[in-house]
Amino acid sequence: MNVGKSGWLSTLLEQVAAAPRGTAGALDVKLAALPPRARARAYMRWTLHESGLRYGTPIGGVPEGSVGGAPEERLFLAVLHTLASLGLTLAELVGAPEGNRVEQLRVLFAVLTGELALAQSLDQALHKKQTPSRRRLAKVESALAERAMSLSGDPVYGLILHNGALYVDAAVFGHQAREYFSRGRLNVANARRRLEVAGREKALLVEVLTALACAERSPGYAAQRAILRQIEDLKLSERRTSELKARVKLAFERKPRLKDIVRGVRSHELQRFVLEQTVLASLVDGKRSPSEVAFVSDLARVLGVSEVEVKQLEVRVAEFYAKNRSILDVFTVSAGAGLMGEELVAKMERTLEKNFHRLLKEVRQTGELPFLLAKAARGQRLSPDEKRRMRTQLLDVAKAIPALAIFSAPGGILILIALAKVLPFNILPSAFQDPPLEAAPPPDPVLVPRPRKTAG
Repeated sequence: MNVGKSGWLSTLLEQVAAAPRGTAGALDVKLAALPPRARARAYMRWTLHESGLRYGTPIGGVPEGSVGGAPEERLFLAVLHTLASLGLTLAELVGAPEGNRVEQLRVLFAVLTGELALAQSLDQALHKKQTPSRRRLAKVESALAERAMSLSGDPVYGLILHNGALYVDAAVFGHQAREYFSRGRLNVANARRRLEVAGREKALLVEVLTALACAERSPGYAAQRAILRQIEDLKLSERRTSELKARVKLAFERKPRLKDIVRGVRSHELQRFVLEQTVLASLVDGKRSPSEVAFVSDLARVLGVSEVEVKQLEVRVAEFYAKNRSILDVFTVSAGAGLMGEELVAKMERTLEKNFHRLLKEVRQTGELPFLLAKAARGQRLSPDEKRRMRTQLLDVAKAIPALAIFSAPGGILILIALAKVLPFNILPSAFQDPPLEAAPPPDPVLVPRPRKTAG
């Protein structure tokens, strides 16, 4: 599949429409109890997280025939493939009547590119059962291909908008697909509002990441040009682009105040999104400077995100890239994620060392916790009841030692064990580790007689 060849989008959409779909095991049971629109909303949120779109790197989803393309093109096709599959599943979950799904998806992709007039004309032709003109089809392909060119950004200069922009677009696509298949028609006014909200979120992300890029020192001339070029690649409205570039240029001259940048951020979801994308951006060049680490900490404080939540977020990012190192990654985020894992491990090790004796004392007083921890650390499977009991007892330990409060957060009880399994670092205290196998003694050296010198 070649993005530059006419008809590539139709080929991709036909592949997706012909492929089998389904949700995911236990999620099916949970979704069955919800009304159709709530079911679709829950599935959309789950997919955006589980597919890797939240991190800008879809797991799988590279369509057939695109193996030989450039990395940026393969990533672009994987994104479209994942979004198209999401759209079709949402159509099933909301109970949409049978229809030409390929053309319906084309309408949704036209909306995603901001071509609302084109999307409306395609939707009208669909309802009149008319075949869209080749010019209209080519225009959707062209609008999408133009976005593909800006996917890779310019990681050399530290401001990478790929991850966040992709997630914002994916969320817009999901919400639009849910409404479109529920209503059966395109509502242009609602689509325009969604794109406007997406534009504000992208602009916010630009300002935060620019502040991150300026955390250590003001970017040089080449870096400034690269950053401004990336802003243009976002394809925001002309007015928003102009205002955003003016604020960014001002930030180059004088470090902006984080409090001013995120003043309007109220929703908890948006706070976590901004913080998560900042963590990812700090990893993109494969290293994290002390200034970047401090910036992330300051941003969390200004946003009102607790240290416990920040650590959980960092664990999820590191765990995702550690588990999926083999998937397509245009950038060097995975190397940086390993580094971040080391930083996180170092923090935990310092906390554990400082509180080691208190920790052992509390563990001994919690009954079967030592046994359960040792069992989990050795890779043995814990039953649901054992996990529940271990959670309860670990919470008691966390309450007794405030420095270990991360364990008491939702999902935090198995953080050490999860990291020990996923990351290439051993972070469990020595009391919970298996003793190392004794190395066999080295063989006795073989004495080789030294050759005698002959008289010359």
